Amino acid sequence: MTEWWNGLDGALRILYCIAIPSTLVMVIQTVLSLLGGFEGGGGIDTSDTSGIDFHGGSDIGEIADASDMGDIGKISDGGNPHDFSIMSMITLQGIVTFLTVMGWSSIVGVTSGTPVFLSVMVGIAMGFVAMYAAAKLLHASRKLTENGTLDLRNAIGESGRVYIPIPAGGSGIGKITMQVQGRYVECSAIAFGEEMLPTGELVRVTDVRNDILIVEEDQ
Repeated sequence: MTEWWNGLDGALRILYCIAIPSTLVMVIQTVLSLLGGFEGGGGIDTSDTSGIDFHGGSDIGEIADASDMGDIGKISDGGNPHDFSIMSMITLQGIVTFLTVMGWSSIVGVTSGTPVFLSVMVGIAMGFVAMYAAAKLLHASRKLTENGTLDLRNAIGESGRVYIPIPAGGSGIGKITMQVQGRYVECSAIAFGEEMLPTGELVRVTDVRNDILIVEEDQ
């Protein structure tokens, strides 16, 4: 090993010092991502009613204020072409990818007899291509994650059945079961009608406020 290292010229030593550590970091990143998966956030737990006061009717009405937030809470589908920019390439993964590809590409060029300067230039170009490709793949994976996120606004206008009775006049929270985005989900719901909605009642979603469905009897 020592003889091999001593036999290298200065340029190859520098390139190996770039390529080997960056490759090790890339391998570690890959292993960690496979073991831990990609972080997608906590998402919406529509079945969690812990901490909700089922008898505090005056608090339920305040949920309406959340509807004034407009597009602030809108979930992007990632379809906007401006979502991807050059700055999105400058990440730890992108830099490691660039150094790895640039290092090994330059080493291959130098060891094959290509002049050092030309080999490094080709390596830099290939590194930027790999960096761009890695950023695009990450961007695409984020779009897929966002498109798969449950958006309760897609439930508006759809029908479901009462699972836990819903008190009248918005005085408490019940639950309904329904299909949203192709999933069978259980969601918290309130109703402002004059009569309680019993279990099994067919209801229609009219609005969503603070992740709670507003429903009425489906005529």
